[in-house]
Amino acid sequence: MAQPVPDEVETLLTGAPVAAHLATCADGRPHAAPVWFRYEPADGDDRPVIEVMTTGRKLANVRENPRVALSIQESDAGHPEWTVTVRGTATVVEDAAVTERANRRINERYGADPDDWSDNTLVRIAVGSASHRTY
Repeated sequence: MAQPVPDEVETLLTGAPVAAHLATCADGRPHAAPVWFRYEPADGDDRPVIEVMTTGRKLANVRENPRVALSIQESDAGHPEWTVTVRGTATVVEDAAVTERANRRINERYGADPDDWSDNTLVRIAVGSASHRTY
């Protein structure tokens, strides 16, 4: 399988914690909202995965239509330094133990209390493609 995420993009996605905007779609209308995320590189023949914890409209949209996109950027005073766009297929994870571990990993990445947002649901996004631009 061809690597959908170039090495330089993996470096950006695993570097300093920045917010992503998760784009979902339901009823033919787009919806974008900020989320924290954690990137997991490909393992063997598997695709790379991005984990997010979510609830509400985003979660309902993913359940209806699993095709999603993430827009991630680092900026300085509103001027972008780099941007990454990821497209993929989302899966809602119903396993409580798996969800708890993922929530803790994401919170650790952002320096939050390990149990914050523990009522949210884990969504794992299998990365289909990733593109980036540096400025």
